[in-house]
Amino acid sequence: MSGVASGAVTGGGSTAERRVLDEASGVRAMTWVMAIMVFLTVLATALGLATLEARGMLDRQLAGRMTIQIVEGDTARRDAVAARVTARLKDLSDVARVRVVDDATLARLLEPWLGAEAGSAELPMPALIDVDLRTSDAAAAQRVAAAVRAVAPGVAADRHERWMSPVSGVMTTLAALAGGLVVLMAVATGAVVLLAVRAALEAHRATIEVMHMLGATDVQVARLFQRRLALDALVGGIGGGIVALVVTGLVGGQVAGLGSDLLGGVTMTGGDWVILALVPFGFVVLAMLTARRAVLTDLRRSL
Repeated sequence: MSGVASGAVTGGGSTAERRVLDEASGVRAMTWVMAIMVFLTVLATALGLATLEARGMLDRQLAGRMTIQIVEGDTARRDAVAARVTARLKDLSDVARVRVVDDATLARLLEPWLGAEAGSAELPMPALIDVDLRTSDAAAAQRVAAAVRAVAPGVAADRHERWMSPVSGVMTTLAALAGGLVVLMAVATGAVVLLAVRAALEAHRATIEVMHMLGATDVQVARLFQRRLALDALVGGIGGGIVALVVTGLVGGQVAGLGSDLLGGVTMTGGDWVILALVPFGFVVLAMLTARRAVLTDLRRSL
């Protein structure tokens, strides 16, 4: 008789499994709970991954770049100093590329603040020289700045990385917050699964006691909940994951269409999409393990 009970408990889609679990509304509700949890988790994960990609792109673009600024009211003197600085920069082994920003480009950069007067000949403008270093080493930037100031003591040499370090810090913080949200969602999902399993156990306490008397073990009963939770979690997780991936793709397309140099880095790589696709399955495993442990702990304590 024990063998019959064991076979009835462990058989896929058996009468025992339907009796114990099909009427447990708390367990069945896991489909919707998992869909919502996975949807939010995938969005949080996408935000974190995209932010990390944008920060990496920003760091790569700014590392090893400098701007030399020459402020001089006399245009002829300014151009002469710029020519001497440019010639010195080209002789330095630490410098990979030198580009003098022309007046038209500089006027376009200043137009949002100065309006149409930005290109006026009466308005003195500084000379800007963009410098790409061969390495992103801070020592190389210091050597280049010292060499430039030896030629023209009044010039300013600034590293792009220093200007944008606050932005990089904000991106790192956003990525950390997204990671924290993912952890919190996983913890919340585990708590919901735990409550649902306990509610189902309490609702079918008498049936489980009969199954024990017929020879079913705690492990076999736990497998019923684990299998059913896996199915509910899989259906809900895949549904919520698909919706989240679609939303992520739509938002990513809109961001890419803005044409912003900074926001353009908020993109997803192939590896990022793989990680997002694995999130629902990770939550299925979490639900299964939580359900199994909750059932075994409860049965061993109370039965």
